[in-house]
Amino acid sequence: MQVLLAITIGLLYAAGIYMILRRSLVKLIIGLILLGNGVNLLIFLLGRITKGNPPIIDESMKAFEGAYADPVPQALILTAIVISFGLQSFAIVLIKRVYKVVKTDDMDELSINEDDQR
Repeated sequence: MQVLLAITIGLLYAAGIYMILRRSLVKLIIGLILLGNGVNLLIFLLGRITKGNPPIIDESMKAFEGAYADPVPQALILTAIVISFGLQSFAIVLIKRVYKVVKTDDMDELSINEDDQR
């Protein structure tokens, strides 16, 4: 299972970086989404996947006994999902506004100054 997740993370990183290097702003956003999902899976994998009980210590015990699920990677992934959703929403609205004003989503055409066009 961990090898499959490692391969999936590698593919998401590779596809995300490839999409970020493209000239279109829409492809840039898709690349950011792929990289965000790759990071979420990486955090999940680094948290060591274990099937176990929730990490609740009974009053009679002083420490955990047996396998338990670590809640920290799950909380980090949940936070990362919320932050990436906000970033993606802002970027989509920003790209829509840029396209409305400039009439293109090509980054090479966006970097031309108005003085160069005259």
